[in-house]
Amino acid sequence: MDIMETIKAQIESNPILIYMKGSPEQPQCGFSAQSTQILMACGEKFSYIDILTNPDIREHLPRYSDWPTFPQLFIDGELVGGCDIITEMYESGELAPMIKDVAEKVANE
Repeated sequence: MDIMETIKAQIESNPILIYMKGSPEQPQCGFSAQSTQILMACGEKFSYIDILTNPDIREHLPRYSDWPTFPQLFIDGELVGGCDIITEMYESGELAPMIKDVAEKVANE
């Protein structure tokens, strides 16, 4: 499978997915740590992919998403953005309802 197809499949099969450095339990950069803390505060399960252990994804994801930095959060197949956008959306109250809606949709399928 081509790496771009792999990325597409990952995004399509994980309703809430963050590409990050490290893991939620052991983030390897401050932006990844802050982003996963926010996701955990939203109270729903999410998936992650460690780009440090997946160099092909690290190299090609920015081209796939047209977003140059990490982390990258995808919700329901759509790129939400990086740490700054995740933080702004959380602080404004937009992120948690979006995550809860997707989690409920998945639970009802």
